[in-house]
This record gives sequence, structure tokens and C-alpha cells, in this order.
Amino acid sequence: MNQKYIKENANDVVHHLEYNAERSHLIIPEYGRHLQKLIDQATAIEDPEVRNKAAKYIIQVMGSLNPHLRDVPDFQHKLWDQLFIMSDFKLDVESPYPIPSREVLQLKPDVLKYPQNFPKYRYYGNNIKYMIDVANKWEEGEMKSALVKVIANHMKKSYLSWNKDTVKDDVIFEHLYELSGGKLNLLQSTEELINTTDLLRTNKRMSNKVSSQGQPKIQSNKNNKGQGKQKSFQKNNNQKNQ
Repeated sequence: MNQKYIKENANDVVHHLEYNAERSHLIIPEYGRHLQKLIDQATAIEDPEVRNKAAKYIIQVMGSLNPHLRDVPDFQHKLWDQLFIMSDFKLDVESPYPIPSREVLQLKPDVLKYPQNFPKYRYYGNNIKYMIDVANKWEEGEMKSALVKVIANHMKKSYLSWNKDTVKDDVIFEHLYELSGGKLNLLQSTEELINTTDLLRTNKRMSNKVSSQGQPKIQSNKNNKGQGKQKSFQKNNNQKNQ
């Protein structure tokens, strides 16, 4: 008589449990351990034809996780690259795309070159310095004079946005002369920049506009209170009439 159920020893079952700490490292954890085992099994197949069929099957399984991108050519290229990466570049199959290498994968991007400018008057910003450098290269004429005046007005506006006090035009002209290396000289000029009051009013209007966009509107409770009183008053009148 065949025994249908064989009782196992509890100690043996616990002893043969497989813990994650003892398992191999998952290269791309998003695909899970079962897919990683499939790739390991395909890598160990000796027959090249069977190994290629297994690789194509694994690609279909990987694509089924993202069915809306399964037939996109670029996504197929990405799947094949991930297949070789998950096999630790040991899978020897024919790929419709160039096979990536470990060296290319380990390359680090170049360090971004951030502008390291430390201007003396930081409230003007770097753009003002760029505009001044451009104005220095222009030939003398009406266009250059108009550009210099625009730069001076913008300098005054930037100054007042960070310093809430009034500023004389002579101070702006001195800073312009210093930042341009003495090439843009308005110290003896009779030009008048935009009025300080107008610039302060413009800066205040712009700051209020920016702050109002990020704050939710709060409805006042005055109307609600009035409506509540009106409803209670009508309710009392109806009770009296009854």
C-alpha cells in the first residue's frame, strides 16, 4: 500500500529554508528572482540554438511586464541590454542590437562645469556682467548708448530689489564704471534713470503677484454668518406660525 502523505520532520524543513541573505545578488531587482534564475539557466545551456530560443523567450517575458512598450524598437533594445547585464555579460547569444560591454556600463559621466563667478556686487547677478561685456565690444553710437542706459536701469532695479532703500544714480554709474573696467563712463552724464519710486512700486507689484499665485484664496465667513442668522430667523418664524 502506497502511503499518500509522508510526514516530514519539522527540523529538516526549517533547516532547508532559503533566506534572501544566502541567495545571490539581484542585478536588476525590478524583474524579480524568478527571471534571474531563468537567465542563469539559459546561460548554462550548451546548445547554441536552444540557448538563443531561451533568450528570445526571456525577452518576451520581460516585455510582458510592460505590454504598452513591448513592441517599441527602442524598448526592445533596452530589454536586450538588460538581459546581458543580468547575465553578468556571460550569455552568449545572437542579439539584434549591439551587445553592451562591462567597460561601457561602468563609465562615469563627465563632471558638469558650473560657472564659478564671484562678483563683487552679487545683487546685480552674472547676467549684468555678461551684458556689460557685450556692450564693451560694441562700437560707439546710438545703439551702444541705448544699451548702456538699459543696463544702468536694470542695475538700479536689481539694486532696489535687494536693498529696499533709495539709491542715487551716481552710485549706479560708479558701479557700472567699475564693472566695465572704466570703459562705460556715465559719471559726467546728464542722463536720468527711472525714478526710484516707480521701480519700488514695480518690484512690490511683482512680488505680490508671485506670492498670490502660490497662496490659496480664503473665503471670508461674513457672508456665511449672515446666511446662518437668516436661516435660524426663518426657522423661528415658521415655528411661531405653526
